[in-house]
Amino acid sequence: MTVETGKLAQFANGACLIRYGETVILSTATASSVPREGIDYFPLSVDYEEKQYAAGKIPGGFIKREGRPSEKAILASRVIDRPMRPLFPKDLRNDVSVTNLVLSVDQDCSPEIVAMIGSSIAVAISDIPWKGPIAGVILGLIDDDVVINPTEEQRLKSRMHVTLAGTESKICMVEAGANEVPDETMLAAIEIGHKAIVEIVRHINEIVAEIGKEKFSYESISVPEEIFATIKEYAWEDMQKAVLSDDKSIRDAQVAELTEKVRAYLKETNEESLIHLSDAIYMLEKKVVRHYLFKEHVRVDGRDLVSIRPLSCEVGLLPRVHGTGLFQRGQTQVLTTCTLAPLSMSQTLDGLDSEDSKRYMHHYNFPGYSVGEAKPPRSPGRREIGHGALAERSLIPVLPNEEEFPYAIRTVSEILMSNGSTSQGSVCASTLALMDAGVPIKRPVAGISAGLIVNEEDDKDFLVFMDIQGIEDFFGDMDFKVAGTTEGITSIQVDIKVDGLGLDIIQKAFEMTRTGRLHIINNVLLPCIAEPRKELSKYAPRIITIQIPVDKIREVIGSGGKVINKIIADTGAQIDIEDDGRIFISTPDEDKAARALAIINGIVNDPEPGAEYDGVVTRLMTFGAFVEFLPGKEGLVHISKMAWNRVEKVEDVVKEGDVVKVKVLEIDSQGRINLSMRDCTEKPEGYTDAPEAPRRDSGDRFKRERRGPSGERKGGSFDRNFDSRDRRSQNPDGGGHFRKDTPPDDGNESPRPGSRSRDF
Repeated sequence: MTVETGKLAQFANGACLIRYGETVILSTATASSVPREGIDYFPLSVDYEEKQYAAGKIPGGFIKREGRPSEKAILASRVIDRPMRPLFPKDLRNDVSVTNLVLSVDQDCSPEIVAMIGSSIAVAISDIPWKGPIAGVILGLIDDDVVINPTEEQRLKSRMHVTLAGTESKICMVEAGANEVPDETMLAAIEIGHKAIVEIVRHINEIVAEIGKEKFSYESISVPEEIFATIKEYAWEDMQKAVLSDDKSIRDAQVAELTEKVRAYLKETNEESLIHLSDAIYMLEKKVVRHYLFKEHVRVDGRDLVSIRPLSCEVGLLPRVHGTGLFQRGQTQVLTTCTLAPLSMSQTLDGLDSEDSKRYMHHYNFPGYSVGEAKPPRSPGRREIGHGALAERSLIPVLPNEEEFPYAIRTVSEILMSNGSTSQGSVCASTLALMDAGVPIKRPVAGISAGLIVNEEDDKDFLVFMDIQGIEDFFGDMDFKVAGTTEGITSIQVDIKVDGLGLDIIQKAFEMTRTGRLHIINNVLLPCIAEPRKELSKYAPRIITIQIPVDKIREVIGSGGKVINKIIADTGAQIDIEDDGRIFISTPDEDKAARALAIINGIVNDPEPGAEYDGVVTRLMTFGAFVEFLPGKEGLVHISKMAWNRVEKVEDVVKEGDVVKVKVLEIDSQGRINLSMRDCTEKPEGYTDAPEAPRRDSGDRFKRERRGPSGERKGGSFDRNFDSRDRRSQNPDGGGHFRKDTPPDDGNESPRPGSRSRDF
């Protein structure tokens, strides 16, 4: 890894060009010169810009220009933002923008982690106040060995993908997806990863020592100590009463009522201090909540530190949906639906890495009514995309592979009520929906969050507690989310508001969340639905998978897609063909799927004698009709095989375009297929297979012996050939030529009077 500064983007407060392998990122940090007025938060934005040229690609679609960020770019921005944000001053109101421009991508060197390090360097060498630097690594697990920053090939074999960020002394952020990795293994990997982070941070500190700028000063807008002391003295006891409730709406109403009471008090005593009222009430409520937790080990809803709020769940709520699950924890309520579709409905990805599609999609929606806000629905923001991705990562390890379950799967979590840890609620609800839909997952997955309170005077003194609710997330120091099965961890996401976590805190959080998720799985999820349903919903498509030789794909598709489109039109099934010869037939109607399968098998394989098909009459001949019984396959129904009774003319039975049922009789040595219509119907009672009299128009040549009235054989015979061309050549006038040349009865060779033979 190399870092270059001072050449590019010189107008930014801090900038660097960072290279790792052939991955190149330009990271910049810029701050406004004056604070933004009228806001009560720190206006930080962190962006990760993917440019398709970095991977040698042109954007897909009609407009050949990058549009809104991809989901992966948004997730990368969040991963960089989370460890950096707590290290900025909380009372800073200057706009700060951190931007990462991806210029070149080497798939073996993850650009996300390079951008994190570049962002840290850009801010650290700038004049923007910040208590960094941080650094990050990616952790893999191959054959029980932890790998730092694995290559693309190693990532395919790895049992986990952990993005770890930290300072020289603490862990700042953990983002993980894992294939049921034990808690102890994950903790050991984090410890190894932090050692690598320490080396990178020390290198960044050397750069800062050499070229870092002096940090600029800013005007703090925090509440003056004397004003807060006045409000605390007046409202402390009332705030203690106001926050004590297990109902979020009641608690919010009580705090709002107290706020108005304090407002009236300040108007009488010190009206100028009203500008600090909002911040002062926030600080007071935060101190009360933390006091209950840290000093009295009591939650505002009456729980102890390890109790989980009341749990309940249901499945099968919506009749037409393929699978549904409703999960509720306290006042957090999540409804998840599951939809199954053919693999062709998998999501196509247009990003910088080698992954071009995904078959499992989880989407998370957070409407205003879930928190009692009157606001219209909007497109998903970074929070919704991040929470959806977290639930998606949690469930991927337990999903069946494509060969076992050839479906694209989409789950959608609708947050109906929110009072903390909705992302982990969506994990539980998604497990229920998948099992209700009949998806054969390996094991149920559950998620739970742990919270943290750190003593402001001594960061070695801390308290970890189970199942945080909204107010504890808001005023606490950590949201430690862990999802997994009974066998191990499948995902982690850690959000912190302090400058970092020690391994002792992480170990305690692992122990607590493991206890919580096992409780949810064994006592809530499994009693609701013990295993995935054996049958899919009647509204879900049935998918049949077959494998055909690659050289037969052309026959199934046909010229210009003629054959495959006809099969789809005739059966109503959706048919998808892969380059390796796999064919997926999908339709909710099993009969239609079976019909499409039979047609494709008939195209790929020679039809078996005895098989019956519905065919279309394509040509009529005097001796029979040709029938196309499979796309591109035609056979002959001889006139004698059209009906059990005698047929004089083919036109008396069928005409071109008729749909008829035919049975394969035989395939001759030249590959010609003989069909029968009559053998598809029941044989009439008393019918015998007597030889049929020759037909003059059959084109056959035959010899007929002469017999007398009582059937005795008479001397001589007719030898006929009904070829009209022969008749014309022998007798242009159309008449016959007669010879009296029959031998006498006594065997002599002289002609017998009255006997004759006729040649045409």
